[in-house]
Amino acid sequence: MKRYLLSLILISFCSASQAVLNIEITEGVEGSLPIAVVPFQWVGGVKFADADVSAIITSDLARSGKFAPLPDKDLIAYPKQPEDVHFPSWRMIGIDHLIIGGVKQEAEGQYQVHFRLFDVLKGEQLLGYSFAATRNSLRSVAHRISDHIIKSLTGLPGAFDARISYVTAKQLPGKAVTYLLQAADTDGFNSQNLLTSNEPIMSPVWSPDGERLAYVSFEHGVPEIFIHDIHTAKRELVSKFKGINGAPAWSPDGTRLAITLSKDGNPDVYILDLSSKRLKRLTKHWSIDTEAVWMPDGKSLVFTSSRSGKPQLYQISVSANAKPQRLTFDGKYNANASISRDGKTISFVQGENNVFRVAVLYLETGLVQQVTDGPLDESPEFSPNGSMILYASQHKGKPVLAAVSTDGRHKQRLGLSDGEVREPAWSVVKK
Repeated sequence: MKRYLLSLILISFCSASQAVLNIEITEGVEGSLPIAVVPFQWVGGVKFADADVSAIITSDLARSGKFAPLPDKDLIAYPKQPEDVHFPSWRMIGIDHLIIGGVKQEAEGQYQVHFRLFDVLKGEQLLGYSFAATRNSLRSVAHRISDHIIKSLTGLPGAFDARISYVTAKQLPGKAVTYLLQAADTDGFNSQNLLTSNEPIMSPVWSPDGERLAYVSFEHGVPEIFIHDIHTAKRELVSKFKGINGAPAWSPDGTRLAITLSKDGNPDVYILDLSSKRLKRLTKHWSIDTEAVWMPDGKSLVFTSSRSGKPQLYQISVSANAKPQRLTFDGKYNANASISRDGKTISFVQGENNVFRVAVLYLETGLVQQVTDGPLDESPEFSPNGSMILYASQHKGKPVLAAVSTDGRHKQRLGLSDGEVREPAWSVVKK
């Protein structure tokens, strides 16, 4: 079932779920750059199994799809300081880059984390930073280090020190389904239960500052749009009109929501000013207009419409009396857009003969490329740096989350050990 229909039809979950996402790299090792991460030296205190900084960095780099970290068992040495690094030895085994570092306990619960990144071929240091950390922030610091490494070696901003949200469901024998809105780090750790409901929760979307989530809840028996502060757990009901209240999307400045309402007849796209609560109707058509998302400049929206007879993507200016311009022409089903942060690429769901795949549209050339295999892929969401697309899929008949690089070469699967997971959303990188 596609998000194009989620404004009209409920998602059904049927099995128990747990919070932790298990991540499996399914494709993309070939062609990745060889890199070695030497286990970090711990000085003072006890090394935490769940906050092993070097292991987290290794995992991040592997999940990026751009690097092939050398397994610990194949390391030829364990240098702790720059003078310990013998570059010719690492060159001989084909390693391009090397990372060393350490964690030092400064006081109870207080740590200093340092790392160095070396170019093995040139025999020189590329990066070297030190971070203050607490017991609870060690994993976040590890993700920040991964982001620095990715930026240095690829030119792309990192996206590991961010959060994802998703909806799961829990059903105990003889009990009704319980729906959970959850958030976690991008590697599935530090999960946080934001909302528990006996009714469906849909379409969560992060605010531009990563502090709030807007989503659709059926807790009162009808679709309503809420904004949820993830730190204080305070919620605000912002849209409860008659009929459909769906598909919220934040404006780039965080002051407005694009939403789908049917209060005036057919589903149309509206803009809600969050301060004044004033509504601006953007589309007016007999068709279904929904799933609007903002272009990065905030001047236009891309949305799904059936005005051509089948779901297609259109772009419309937020100025008065604007006319939509059709963007997709290849295929009979193109819906559920997500836009990269640079505004150059749109990911969306493309369907044919009941098989639904994620595709990308390059706006400068008009080229469309399918990047997933289906058969039921939906809800694509660009990572903050635009290098990956998070989406909902199925594996062995069970809903899971998955991620794919924008060129379709690198893929990974994120599933619950017991249960189903849907409705992915990716926040900004933490500051």
